[in-house]
Order: sequence, then structure tokens, then C-alpha cells
Amino acid sequence: MSRKFHFLINPISGGGRGKEVFDFLPEIMRSMAFEEKEWEREFSVRSNFEGQIKDALAGSECLIAVGGDGTAAAVFGVLLQHSEFRNRNIGIIPLGTGNDLARVLNIYEAFVNRGLLYLARKLVMAKARDFDLWKVNGKFAMANYFSAGIDARIAHDFNRDRIEGKITGNSVLKNKLHYVKSFFADRDYSLKSGELHIIDEFNEKKIFELKNNRTIIVGNIPSFAGGSNPFGKADMADGLLEVLRIKSMKNFLRAISIGASKFVIKAKAVEIHLDKDEFVQLDGEDFSGKLEMPVRIEFGGQVRMLFL
Repeated sequence: MSRKFHFLINPISGGGRGKEVFDFLPEIMRSMAFEEKEWEREFSVRSNFEGQIKDALAGSECLIAVGGDGTAAAVFGVLLQHSEFRNRNIGIIPLGTGNDLARVLNIYEAFVNRGLLYLARKLVMAKARDFDLWKVNGKFAMANYFSAGIDARIAHDFNRDRIEGKITGNSVLKNKLHYVKSFFADRDYSLKSGELHIIDEFNEKKIFELKNNRTIIVGNIPSFAGGSNPFGKADMADGLLEVLRIKSMKNFLRAISIGASKFVIKAKAVEIHLDKDEFVQLDGEDFSGKLEMPVRIEFGGQVRMLFL
């Protein structure tokens, strides 16, 4: 490893703010007395994103992903498949809409309130801590959460509208307003059928019916859907998931506003049986039609995350 830091930047995240980060990095790193040979920056390229991530991890002590939850998810996907890189430190500069992981690492608030220059300077001096990573169906990485039901339906409709050009630009505020519009359009949605199988923290097997539930949420971090916390306290390095079934719209709104920690079940592994055409999301990204049923979530190991 020849570099201390490698910044991998999504150029279109945050309405194009990735390009701003790219332009400001030389000034920031010089102000921190880092020599040019100690760090690298590059834009991510969709056609070779995985290769870029591997090269960055192989050639540096710390990879800092600049973008949204999808950018971070790609990094975690490589770490899941390549355990030899898990001793590298991983940092994020959040430019997406949800930014749930950045929120729990105290990064998002620093970025919003103090700006890019402040965050970058703090991040290159930050400490790292262990962070759980989970495998979904043996090949996808989960760092934040998995869900199926009304919230996943909203994420699906948002993604569809973005692909069809109904959401112009890439403004974070505009994206959030469109999420609200999708919520009212999908407010009557519930799971058509399904079962939840878990192995809880005491190694006991339990099965729950999911038919007509509004949503099932499986969380690794205490943040969901852009900053709500339905789980209460959650240790992100304890090898346990927080699982929450929500049966009514009243309870859904309560969970995302004030939480529903007394209904949370801690689990070591989860298996969710759903209709093959059910709406699902993984780490804030629409995964409808991409996952075989049942969905199996199991421990995948730990990585090292920078936090403030």
C-alpha cells in the first residue's frame, strides 16, 4: 500500500456535488500537510466500479467513498467478497438522499452544519471502529437495513419515476419531496403474504406471519429511511440484527417518528418468505425483482468504519 487515502467519488451524487469535492480536495489535503503521493482521487465509472474499488483498497490504507448509499453499498459488496481488504479503514462523504449510515457515524450532521472543508479535515484525522456487515442471499452486502412493504413500495416508485424522467435534476430536497408524494400515493399498501423466520439472540427459532403487515424491517444501524429510528439503541458491532414487524399505518407512522423499540426482536439470522413480486429494498436501494425468495440475511464479518 503506497497511499494513506483514496477518494472514490460519484460525480453525479448530490446534484453534482461530487465534482465539487473532487475540485476542492487538493486544497484540503495541502492544508492538512499531506503530500500528493499520500492520497489519490478519482471519479467512479459505472462500467468498472468494482474494479476501481478493488484497486483503491489494494493501494491505500483508507478508502473514502463520496456519494450516496448506493456508492457505499458497492464498496461493502467488494469487502464482503474479499475478506483480505477488511483491515482497511472505510470513510464516507454523504451526498445522497437518505445518508442513514453517515447519520449514525456522526458524519452527516458535520457535513450539513459545517460544510465540506470541515468534514474532510475531520475525516482524514478520524478514528475507525468495528462495524457489522451482513450477507443477503449469500452475495449482496447489507450495512444499513432491509425492508419489504409500504416503505419498499415507495422506494420502488421513486426509482421508477427517476428512470422515466419524472424527477428532473438530482436535488436532495426535490428527491425528498417526491418521496412524500409517493407515500400518499402508496399509503394503502401492505404485504400480501409471507412468513418471518428468525434465530434470536438466544439461539431460539421463531416464526411470524407477515400477511397484511404494513412492513417488515431488518436493521443493522439505528437509522432508517433518511434519519428515523424505529429500533431504539442498536450496537453496530454486536453481531445482532434488529427486526421489526409493523401491522398498521398508525404504528408505521409512530415507528418512524418516535420509534417502536419495545416491539423489536434481536436476531442472529433472518429468513423472510415473500411473494416473488413483493417490493423490497436493501440499504435504501430498490431491490424489487432482484432477490430470490426466501431472503436470507446472515452475518458476513466486520469492517473498519471512520466515525466522528
